[in-house]
Amino acid sequence: MAARCAVCGKGPRTGYTVSHSHIRNKRRFLPNLQPVRTTVDGQNVRLRVCAKCLKAGKVQRVSAN
Repeated sequence: MAARCAVCGKGPRTGYTVSHSHIRNKRRFLPNLQPVRTTVDGQNVRLRVCAKCLKAGKVQRVSAN
């Protein structure tokens, strides 16, 4: 499954883990995606949205009832 936000399109970034002796190993920084139930075009759907979009209020949650 793609690690991409359904609202802003934020995806994985690359970088390094750096040890104390400064040996660098490649790694991936994945976005903090959360599954959210929301309404799109009158239908309840489940989207994977990053935490930044949730905190900014770009997505309105739908109750599970």
